Amino acid sequence: ENNLEKVFYDMELPLLPVLAKMERTGIYLDPAPLKELGEKLVQKLNSITSMIFAQCQETFNLNSPKQLAQILFEKLKLSSPSRKKTGTSTSADVLEELIDTHPIIPLILEYRGLEKLRSTYIEALPSYIDPHTHRIHCTFNQSIAATGRLSCQDPNLQNIPIRTQEGKAIRSCFKPQKQGWSFIGGDYSQIELRILAHFTQDPELLHAFKTGQDVHTHTASLVYDIPQAMVTQEMRSFAKTVNFGILYGQGAYGLAKQLNITQKQASQFIETYFKRYPKVLGFLEESKKKARKEGAAFTLTGRRRPIPDLDNPNPMLRSAAERLATNTPLQGTAADLIKIAMIELDKAILEKKLEGKMVLQIHDELIFEVPDQEMPIFTTLIQDKM
Repeated sequence: ENNLEKVFYDMELPLLPVLAKMERTGIYLDPAPLKELGEKLVQKLNSITSMIFAQCQETFNLNSPKQLAQILFEKLKLSSPSRKKTGTSTSADVLEELIDTHPIIPLILEYRGLEKLRSTYIEALPSYIDPHTHRIHCTFNQSIAATGRLSCQDPNLQNIPIRTQEGKAIRSCFKPQKQGWSFIGGDYSQIELRILAHFTQDPELLHAFKTGQDVHTHTASLVYDIPQAMVTQEMRSFAKTVNFGILYGQGAYGLAKQLNITQKQASQFIETYFKRYPKVLGFLEESKKKARKEGAAFTLTGRRRPIPDLDNPNPMLRSAAERLATNTPLQGTAADLIKIAMIELDKAILEKKLEGKMVLQIHDELIFEVPDQEMPIFTTLIQDKM
């Protein structure tokens, strides 16, 4: 009655054996460099801890929010932007707001980031190595994320950070197990914005992609009304935040906070954006209207996501539901697309009797472990099927 046969029989069921194979294959982790990394990280954490204690002239348990709050708000008399019922919050966003008020704050944020890497990855990952295969075999979930995205657990290999030096170092401990093999990855570039261009048929957006331009630079040149050659790195990064913010239904308040500008500036930015990409606004409004009528949002393949709060009298719940209504067709379609690609790639690997294997999916990216002589075949195959 929900017309989901196609999604079920053509996508989710055929994906099952593909995921089973990936889980069974697993991925090799070299524990030696990881251990070395852990030792370096502990040294770095110890030195940051000493600097923090020097700043407040006493020692305390850095991992205790209660003790940290006492130091920051009672001893150092910093003014807290957020008070919870249980006292004063030391959550990341509160600390971010206080970053310029005292040299202790950046140190605490750095300590937390590194400590999370140490406990979540460096300490935990080796315990997942299978003693027989010497590989990590995680579990992929097909039916947890409401958008249709795959999630990954025990361990979650989809969110190992890539932006920091330490994150990159952790990733480099994952390597092909055999000599003469390599990893090859294929990922979609700005897939959700491309899907937005497809759904909206907005002439400016289509033009940017069809002529191979950098879409964020293109957006910046439109919004600031200057030639692309004059777009600075900062302007591009502003435009990128707006491009993705629009995808997630972000309003002026959220954008202002993220870009550290006034709400009025953010409103103007969004207004100009919609003037330059007129069909995008139409699509977003239409998505909300359709979801309200159907009580659900849909992806291009017909996957259905129920959204019950679209008429909720509570404005916060209602606007959260509206964000889901606009984002689901985009993020959900991207998730469906890579699932179809995985099924097609698996078929091709079998047909061509290739030795290489698909080992990991990280949302819009696929990773393969491949013998070097098969590299040229896989390069063509990945591009073709994805």
